[in-house]
Amino acid sequence: MPSIDELKRKRTKLAVGLLSGTSADGVDAVLVRITGSGIRTQVRQLAFVTVPYPIGMKSALLANSLPGSSSVDMVCRLNAAVAVCFADAVRRVARKARVPLSRIDLIGSHGQTIHHLPEPEKFFGMQLRSTLQIGSPSMIAVQTGIPVVGDFRTADVAAGGQGAPLVPYLDYLLFRSPRRNRMLLNLGGIANLTALPKRAALADVRAFDTGPANMVIDGLMQRLYRLPFDPGGRAAARGRIDSGLLRWMMAHPFLQKRPPKSTGREEFGRMYLDAIIRQSGHLSSEDVVATATEFTALSVYDQYVRFVRRQVRIDELFVSGGGVHNRYLMRRLATHFHPVPVLPMEELGFSSDAKEAVLFAVLANETISGRPSNVPGATGASRPVILGTIAPVA
Repeated sequence: MPSIDELKRKRTKLAVGLLSGTSADGVDAVLVRITGSGIRTQVRQLAFVTVPYPIGMKSALLANSLPGSSSVDMVCRLNAAVAVCFADAVRRVARKARVPLSRIDLIGSHGQTIHHLPEPEKFFGMQLRSTLQIGSPSMIAVQTGIPVVGDFRTADVAAGGQGAPLVPYLDYLLFRSPRRNRMLLNLGGIANLTALPKRAALADVRAFDTGPANMVIDGLMQRLYRLPFDPGGRAAARGRIDSGLLRWMMAHPFLQKRPPKSTGREEFGRMYLDAIIRQSGHLSSEDVVATATEFTALSVYDQYVRFVRRQVRIDELFVSGGGVHNRYLMRRLATHFHPVPVLPMEELGFSSDAKEAVLFAVLANETISGRPSNVPGATGASRPVILGTIAPVA
C-alpha cells in the first residue's frame, strides 16, 4: 500500500466514495478512476452499489439523531457499526468491478450524520457551530487496508461555515459549461442546488440547501402506508394537492432565510411530520403525500426564484439522488421550471444515484493532494480550507 506522500504524487488513482444520507437507508459506494486534481480532475465511474443497513439499524440511527431519544452508549456502538457497514460496502463495490482491494488507493467516506447544528450558538461562553458524522474512518481503514479520508464537514464549520453543501465543488469541477447556465439539483433526504453560470469561476458558484426532498415524503409514507418510500410517486399521483396545507408548508421559516444555509432532520424530521399530520385534518393519505411531494418541487423552484434567478437564469436543470425515481416529483419540477428542461444526471454521463458518493471520492483526492475543496460562497466559511481527516494504514 503506497504511503500518503506516494499517493499525493500518483496522477491516477482508484478511489471509493462512500455515503449514507439523511434517510439512513444504507450505504452508497462508488468506485471511480480519478486522474489529476483541482481544475484538471477527470473522473470515470467504474461500479456502484447500494448496501442496505441491517434490519433495525435505520431506526436506531434515526432515534439517536435527535435529542430525547439518543444515548451516548448507542452512539458509540453505532459509530463502530456504521464503519463495519461502510467497509463491507467497499468490498462489495470492488467485487462488482472485479478489482482487488489491494489495487484501490483511497476511500472517501462521508459517514452517517447524527446531528447538524450549523448556526452559531453560545455554549459555555463560546460561540460554536457543530456537526457530527459517525462511522470511524480509522475502523474503515483497518478493516479494508486502504487509507480513508473522512469527517469532511468539520473543517468548514470550524472556519465559520455551514459544513454544507459540499457538492458544489464537484459540480464546478465536472459540470460547468462554456455555453450554458446550468443548475444541478440533488434530491436526497434534503434537496440542494448548485447554480453554475456559463464560464463560471469558483467564486461565481451559488449553492445551498433548499429544504426537504425525500425526507418528508418518505416519513409520511412510513406513517401512513408502512412503506419506506413512495415507489415511482404512485401514491402522490393518486392524490390531490391541498392548497391550505401547501401554504402552511411553504411558510416554513427555513425558506425565508437567505443563503448560505443548510438543514436536516433537526428541522424536517419527526417533529415536522407530527405537525403535518396535525395540519392535514380530514385529508386522505394520498392527498397528504401529493401535497408533501408538491412542497418539495415548489420549494426548490421558490428558492431558485428567490435567491438565484436574478443573478443566473438557468438554461438547463440536471437532477440526481433518489428523488429522480419519483416520476410524479420529476413531473412537478418540470411543470414549475418550464420551459427549462429538467433532466437526469445520466445526460451528463453520471449515475443519478452515484453522484454524491462520487463527491466524497473526489474530495478525498483533493485532501490527499493538499487542496482546499469547500466553496466559501456556498457554505459561508471565512476562507477555503482543506477538508477531512486522513486515516492512514501501515
